[in-house]
Amino acid sequence: MILSVSRRTDIPACYAEWFFNRVREGFALVRNPRNFHQVSRIRLEPSVVDGIVFWTKNPIPMLNRLEELSEYTYYFQFT
Repeated sequence: MILSVSRRTDIPACYAEWFFNRVREGFALVRNPRNFHQVSRIRLEPSVVDGIVFWTKNPIPMLNRLEELSEYTYYFQFT
């Protein structure tokens, strides 16, 4: 699975701590924007995630913690 992070909000710039907590826990809960009552549990284990794309204008809040993502393939897409 390719994990596209930040299409709705700039997670690296605004919610880096939240993201690293989710990686540590191994899952994230994601609400469907078209159906408020539908919430999906997304597995974040390295065995499931083929790659992570971070969409951001400011990656700086994440840069000093990238070693926590050493088991993942990832890149930053600057918008």
